[in-house]
Amino acid sequence: MSFYIKRPSTIDSSDEVYWKGDNQWTEDFSEKKDYSNKTDADAQVATTVTVNGYTYTPVQWKTSTVVEE
Repeated sequence: MSFYIKRPSTIDSSDEVYWKGDNQWTEDFSEKKDYSNKTDADAQVATTVTVNGYTYTPVQWKTSTVVEE
């Protein structure tokens, strides 16, 4: 089993984009990053950022889901 991360496109929410890694998203399904276990994919989606003492989850991760292939 493998896992990947997807979210709605910010340009057209009816389209989906896939996490490519290296801070990049792609519309090309073949370029998506595959995870061998769900724990690693969930950890990526749980990414938070701290700025000036305030910790938040960036929008790109709030709308993301982990999918099992």
